[in-house]
Amino acid sequence: MKKPELLAPAGSMESLKAAICAGCDAVYLSGKKYGARSFATNFDNDELIEAIKLCHLYGIKIYVTVNTLIYEDEVEDFLNYIDFLHVNNVDAIIIQDIGMVDLIRKTYPNLELHASTQMHIHNLEGVKLLEKLNIKRAVLARETSIDTIKKIKNNTNLELEIFVHGALCVSYSGQCLMSSMIGGRSGNRGKCAQPCRLPYKVKDIDSSFKYLMSPKDLCGLEFIPKLIDAGVTSFKIEGRMKKPEYVATVTRIYR
Repeated sequence: MKKPELLAPAGSMESLKAAICAGCDAVYLSGKKYGARSFATNFDNDELIEAIKLCHLYGIKIYVTVNTLIYEDEVEDFLNYIDFLHVNNVDAIIIQDIGMVDLIRKTYPNLELHASTQMHIHNLEGVKLLEKLNIKRAVLARETSIDTIKKIKNNTNLELEIFVHGALCVSYSGQCLMSSMIGGRSGNRGKCAQPCRLPYKVKDIDSSFKYLMSPKDLCGLEFIPKLIDAGVTSFKIEGRMKKPEYVATVTRIYR
């Protein structure tokens, strides 16, 4: 069986170089627009061109996250941005908005698309929808079990990507409205304020533990053999808000 791709995060040029030196097979990152981590340093257009050239020089693929929901008055600018990425030979676009998937398919039929974890693909029915949309890879919801991953893989030719390391959301992937409802900062627009990370008290219950909704980070090292056996295509490390030293260390450990 082909070994899975190791996909590292990059929130800055320094993190990108750290990921390359640590032995990743591919890197995912965002431009200044339409990425689900708008508070990361991210890459302007000139830096994106440099990043694509640098990755390709080392035989590494580069995937750009364009994985927020797109407003109607943004569609023209969105498509211009996709055109810029396509012209500069990005290897794939990671996307959430199904309407934009349809537009991209009509305009750029050969551009490789990956369904973001924000699309909340967590079962075989969701993957079958992606097949109809001509999407090459599903980044499965982080809460998807290994048994479900195996079932999906046995019934599709789509590539499957899963998160193996890093921060987890308390809610279902791509479905949390807590930040939006409390503070007007939508996670589906890249502006999650992470209110689940704050301390809370349950009424009438005395507890010294305050972080009731903040899950521990994921560490999938011990599950790598099972994930390979399940047919996973790509192991994804979370960390576009992390320092280059973190990116390098975690990537090297999984490599």
